[in-house]
Amino acid sequence: MFQGTSNLTIDAKGRLSMPTRHRDALLAQCEGRLTLTLHPDRCLLVYPRPVWEARREALGQLNATARDLLRMVVGSASDVEFDSAGRILVSPELREEAGLQRDVKLMGVGAYFELWDVERKKARDDACRASLLDGAAAAGFTF
Repeated sequence: MFQGTSNLTIDAKGRLSMPTRHRDALLAQCEGRLTLTLHPDRCLLVYPRPVWEARREALGQLNATARDLLRMVVGSASDVEFDSAGRILVSPELREEAGLQRDVKLMGVGAYFELWDVERKKARDDACRASLLDGAAAAGFTF
């Protein structure tokens, strides 16, 4: 399970250095083979390849009303691997779709990661902070 947030930088060539604590786990779990794809919230999802394969299969089983979701998520998927320096290459298309410039946040959210533009994530958090607390309370979760 992945958790925590790392503030990172995408270099001019679109490469992202994975934090060592996650890189070591990913090398052990999936030999550094990952899949990047677009989320409807306009962030990127970063899956270890075996987790992605299961998710892709589940998406393929959805009914016809979810075709647009299937097209977005599976259609934008890109397989990547760590280079010798522990970096992954984020394609220009995915960077553009997710609005990723230079400063990004990598967030571990269980079996996968979310990769956000720093400013976009802050704006989203600010906009939905109250509803997050209401949703947690409605689900019976207290901090």
